[in-house]
Amino acid sequence: MSNETDLSRRGFFMKVGILFNGLVATALAIPIAGFLFSSITRGRASAYLSWVPLGRVSDFPEGETRLATFRNPYVMPTDGKTVDTACWVRRLEGDKFQVFAVNCAHLGCPVRWFPQSGLFMCPCHGGAYYRDGSRASGPPERGLFEYPYKVQNGMITIQAGELPTPGGTAAALAEGKPPGAAQDRLVSIQSGELSDKERV
Repeated sequence: MSNETDLSRRGFFMKVGILFNGLVATALAIPIAGFLFSSITRGRASAYLSWVPLGRVSDFPEGETRLATFRNPYVMPTDGKTVDTACWVRRLEGDKFQVFAVNCAHLGCPVRWFPQSGLFMCPCHGGAYYRDGSRASGPPERGLFEYPYKVQNGMITIQAGELPTPGGTAAALAEGKPPGAAQDRLVSIQSGELSDKERV
């Protein structure tokens, strides 16, 4: 009789254990599945490919670099002010631009533009970049990341849903060269400026 009681007690605890493990697995699986399928269920699957406006072409004078902000199209209700993202816009001439991510290519600290020296500088670890985004010095191994851009109806827009990274689809430019590719250049120590041939 006690043998049958032990078996039924053992069976009961086995079933309770299986039920408990199943509840825990379900509780863990629901948020993970929700995260994996959120871009489809919320209709944000194409947000990475969205083009967002930065402003009118006339807002960016030729030969100058200006800070612009845009609202990231890939947002969550809890993102708050973090959806307002900054970028550096450099107008070369006419409708030719370079739009740089504000983040350093080393560890992502925000870089600042110093027009006096013609350099982007990172305050965290001393990374420096030339005005064309290529690496000047410091720990970054590459130049600044660039956003793909286009000009339509006098407005400059960028493809901003995906932050530009080396492995991302936004990393390649239309010309086929990697963004911010380093270039060999000579700097005159006396004048501290690049020759006209080296300017971009």
